[in-house]
Amino acid sequence: MGLLDGKKALIFGVANKNSIAWGVAQALHREGATIAYSYGLDKLEKRVRPLAEQTNSTFVELCDVSDDEQLDALFAKYKAELGTIDILIHSVAFSPGDDLGGRFSDMSREGFQVTMDISAYSLVAMAQRARPLMTNGGTIIAMTFYAAEKVMPRYNSMALAKSALETAVQYLAADLGPKEKIRVNAISAGAVKTLAASGIPGFRDLLNASEVVSPLRALITPDDVGNASVWLCSEWGRYVTGEILHVDAGYNILGFTDLNPEEESE
Repeated sequence: MGLLDGKKALIFGVANKNSIAWGVAQALHREGATIAYSYGLDKLEKRVRPLAEQTNSTFVELCDVSDDEQLDALFAKYKAELGTIDILIHSVAFSPGDDLGGRFSDMSREGFQVTMDISAYSLVAMAQRARPLMTNGGTIIAMTFYAAEKVMPRYNSMALAKSALETAVQYLAADLGPKEKIRVNAISAGAVKTLAASGIPGFRDLLNASEVVSPLRALITPDDVGNASVWLCSEWGRYVTGEILHVDAGYNILGFTDLNPEEESE
């Protein structure tokens, strides 16, 4: 028996086989959950559908999460086909290229607004529509990053969006817990080489540094985030809500980091 037998999950944000959302989808499916997918761009369909087939999913829908009408249509179709939702995964982020890299103070108003809408407000928009379908309680998980807490070079507008996302997680947890019994958490994943991350200038340097200085001297994988998601979505995490769970090999505990650590003696 799986930890999530009989559960139904709607996952936003799978782009390809390297996506964090795909690691989550595989883990939830392994533990018995039925998976439904939403992707954000037409060109991603050819990558997402073959992945969905691997998890025996027949619900694979395009949705622009900045468009209320598209969100309404997607959730209506989900309700007609699958009924209730037990798990909602928000793994969505976007920032115009001109607002990643360069100087933070040069950020554009339009870039800020687009980034906040797609990367942060979309969690609230999804929760609004998922709430009436979570008739037996449920779990919502958003994916965030350490740039929400500390300055990470060139992350710029996305750092603001991740900070807003984490605050939204806490407010949604307080709002949806008492009556609906919906738990809301976020996973702050360490550096992972994904399609979204590849658009961040200097990301390769962050990736290399994370492996060198993190306490566990390792990089995480989407599978690690998936396994943490299983715990949060299962009965094992039933009293965990409003939390930001770091899955980053311990990187977040560091202050000063030695980029040339000496070899540990045996």
